[in-house]
Amino acid sequence: MSTIKEYLTSDHRKCGGIFAAMEEKAANSLSGAKGLTQEFVDDMERHFQMEERVMFAEFEAKTGMTEGPTAVMRMEHVQMRNLMSGLLEAISLDDKDKFFSISETLMILLQQHNMKEEQMLYPMAEQHLTAESERIIAMMDSIVVE
Repeated sequence: MSTIKEYLTSDHRKCGGIFAAMEEKAANSLSGAKGLTQEFVDDMERHFQMEERVMFAEFEAKTGMTEGPTAVMRMEHVQMRNLMSGLLEAISLDDKDKFFSISETLMILLQQHNMKEEQMLYPMAEQHLTAESERIIAMMDSIVVE
């Protein structure tokens, strides 16, 4: 059985791999990168929902902390969702400069966000949710994006 931290960190790596492949493909052809970009956006949205609908909710219920780290992470999720929409818009406009400007901003935000989650929030969650980790991981695993 993996821990909540291991499970979500592994998903960060998976999304990061798709992001790298997307950028590589976009360097040759934006239209050719559309499928990978949509896959990245979809996988990120699923990741955000696993956190927001399951792990953050469980953490907040257990600790009573609703205005702490989970609130900051939710705010950053909104910022990243907006940037990901911008990536898709740049592809539809065939605007490589816009695409790479947005992807650079997104990469920096994503790296900082993941580091905060992996080094601070996930260990805090482990501290409070270890007994429920199997159930929480199963719930996250069954998330269907709405």
